[in-house]
Amino acid sequence: MKVPLHYNLRSLFVRRSSTLLTIFGIGATVAVLAGVLALQQGFATLFTESGREGLVMFLRPGATNEGDSLWQRDRAERLVKTLPEIATDEDGRPLASIECYLAIRRARVAGGETNVPIRGVEPMSKTLHADVVSVDGQWFKPGADEVVVGEKLVGRIQNCRVGDVIQLNITPMRVVGILKSEGPFASEIWGDLDRILEALNRPTPNRVIARLDAGVSWRELDTRQRKDKEVPAKVLSEREYLTGQTAALSIILLSLGGFLALVMGTAAVFTATNTMLSAIAARTYEIGILLATGFRPIPIFFSFLFESLVLGLLGGAVGCLMALPLNGVETGTTNFQTFTEIAFAFRVTPTVLITSVLFSLVLGLLGGAIPAWRAARLTAIEALRRR
Repeated sequence: MKVPLHYNLRSLFVRRSSTLLTIFGIGATVAVLAGVLALQQGFATLFTESGREGLVMFLRPGATNEGDSLWQRDRAERLVKTLPEIATDEDGRPLASIECYLAIRRARVAGGETNVPIRGVEPMSKTLHADVVSVDGQWFKPGADEVVVGEKLVGRIQNCRVGDVIQLNITPMRVVGILKSEGPFASEIWGDLDRILEALNRPTPNRVIARLDAGVSWRELDTRQRKDKEVPAKVLSEREYLTGQTAALSIILLSLGGFLALVMGTAAVFTATNTMLSAIAARTYEIGILLATGFRPIPIFFSFLFESLVLGLLGGAVGCLMALPLNGVETGTTNFQTFTEIAFAFRVTPTVLITSVLFSLVLGLLGGAIPAWRAARLTAIEALRRR
């Protein structure tokens, strides 16, 4: 015989004080986990969603990111002019650009300092980075001591508004515009390649970016270019490269989320266990009646386990509701691949919600297993005597 489910649901309502305490205990744990996962998702999607397969990067062989990649200027120009796989525009110009990249110390508006990425680009870079647009002011003039700053730096980093001056060593660079991008470029400063190299006293650029002809595989090009004797290079698609830049921080955030979930989850399991043990102690006589009228121990076990799972599910729902307001909230942290400041928004995705709910069900299962087992082991005579 099966124990009617409405019996367990009614019990949760009758013991509503302890039920609410357990639900909010599980909910708080789930909300913390969901918040950390939303932080990781926001950081990861900032990079992965903006990357394109058709745009490739040429780095120094052995480089893990553009910051530790250096190109001789003549070799970079030779690559752009001679590689047949690079697409061309209507005028026959290669759709490729040489860029430099460096982290510079800047003062935060709220106090302290951080590393901000600065990028020197050629005019073709704006064509290649189609998602980068100017939203305020104007674009910098080639050869001029002018820069545009990412919109996510405005209000976070000092001297990043239109008309301000950014001092690079002894060279003052005037901010003439604000750039917008759905990817990490929104946290960067852009200027003319030659002027940035000179201002930062850098002799060499860092990478070459290019658009490949249709049908050209960047993986095959990478295999061939690594063995090239004149201009050896490591080739990555923009998407592959940006995805790789999320690895270190993603691991840290997921580890943090796992640690917090373990610590807080242990407390939530004890709360659920205590709630269920109290419920069984108060309903021992009822359990005896169920056994005496023909109900078997296994249905009773699953009946109380179902009750605990409902607590977990309700706690998961509460936790997800508590985490939802975080969606879209802007924050910033250090990208441990490049050790630069990156601004992004929390992303409460379906993956975050599903993972959080599954975690809450595990908490409910663990919290109810021992009490359900105790209830199933009672005999009818023993249970009836405990009234």
